[in-house]
Amino acid sequence: MPKKAVSESKIFVLDTNILLHEPFAFLSFKENDVIVPMTVLEELDYIKDSKKDVSRDARVSIRAMEDTLHNATPEEIVAGVSLKGLGSGDTAPTGRLSIFADYNLTETQSVFTSNENDNRIINAALHLQANRLDQQVVLVTKDINMRLKAKGAGMMHVEDYRTDQLISDIKYLCKGFHHFEGDFWQNIKSVDSRSEGRDTIHTIDKNVLPEAYINEFLIDDSKHFAGIVESATSDSLDVLDLGYERMMGRNAWGISPKNIGQAMALHALLDPHIDLVILTGPAGSGKTLLALAAALEMSIEQKMYDKIIVTRSTPEIAESIGFLPGTEEEKMAPWLAAITDSLEVLHKHDENSHSSMNYIMEKANIQFKSINFMRGHSIQNAVVLLDECQNLTASQLKTIITRCGQGTKLVCSGNLAQIDSNYLSPVTSGLTYLVEKFKDFSGSATVNLDGVVRSRLAEYAEVNL
Repeated sequence: MPKKAVSESKIFVLDTNILLHEPFAFLSFKENDVIVPMTVLEELDYIKDSKKDVSRDARVSIRAMEDTLHNATPEEIVAGVSLKGLGSGDTAPTGRLSIFADYNLTETQSVFTSNENDNRIINAALHLQANRLDQQVVLVTKDINMRLKAKGAGMMHVEDYRTDQLISDIKYLCKGFHHFEGDFWQNIKSVDSRSEGRDTIHTIDKNVLPEAYINEFLIDDSKHFAGIVESATSDSLDVLDLGYERMMGRNAWGISPKNIGQAMALHALLDPHIDLVILTGPAGSGKTLLALAAALEMSIEQKMYDKIIVTRSTPEIAESIGFLPGTEEEKMAPWLAAITDSLEVLHKHDENSHSSMNYIMEKANIQFKSINFMRGHSIQNAVVLLDECQNLTASQLKTIITRCGQGTKLVCSGNLAQIDSNYLSPVTSGLTYLVEKFKDFSGSATVNLDGVVRSRLAEYAEVNL
């Protein structure tokens, strides 16, 4: 009897963490079929009513699947409901979504006999692999240990969710600047320079930097030239001449840059035309200190903003906040120690630094907020400092960014070498996704700070440990 041909479309079995990472993930598999085991729905049901930060993502995912399946009969849900017409663009799905009742599997049909949720999901994938020979079955999970268990149990195809992964290796992540070897002007064959007020704009051939994007910084080895791409056409670039010495001479709230990376960051932070600043780099590179100094400068001295909102990613944030005594700010204080530490640094030379800090916090209207505060609000005329972004997913960052209203500047910072999330890696972090997605947006700037300036001890540890 001839072997039955295998269809080009695949079956993707989704783990719970995929739908928490991206609530609409079941729409991301194009012409392939998607199966959600009943155990996954049970986990989502438990999480949606919990006090965990991901409870919202669980609810969004449940609603999205219900909207897709609400008119289907039980038989149709088991067989698969077409996803055609959902989503948008070239990635709009044309496959089917179905629910698999994995609790019906008997012990003889299961590899794992214990009733752990991960084991039940693996059992479902293995059962489908054995019985759906016409299609390749792929288990998709962000849990590394679960991927190992599934492979060890006989699962032929196990993958991480990579639909929102924009780069294959963290070394390809946009740094926000381009460094020319030698003297920048040695690379320029022709230039048209003009003055616009106090600024000098150089129009150069785009072949000098074919992949340039708006607000990308340009520096060289000479330590004389520094510029930023103001605009780009198909054949030319307009570069604003910033001047190396002028950039290094800037300051905010008494803080001056210690290296050109910090100078670029400070320029982006103080530029009123840039709505989103993304700062990446190792611990001790000055991300938080620079962001806070710039926020104080713009809020108090320049009176550009009405308040400073400080928040960050915190594990199990709702549980950690909900049952502690005190106000929201008092509950958030342990998580935001980096900010208070930076405030102490900024005012360490004041005779009464504690009184000075309290005065500044009141004058600048600094508010420590839970990240949940960002949801459902429209934040106007504020500087928002979002720290530890490496632990957020792309979906979570989108929720926060879309809260920022007119006159608000958002500063996202994080260290991709210090990810605490169980299911994120440097290439799948929301911070990485943000950098790559916004690098072509004229209202944003990215700066990778690669020098540790906290202390020689911190620098040695970063390099050698």
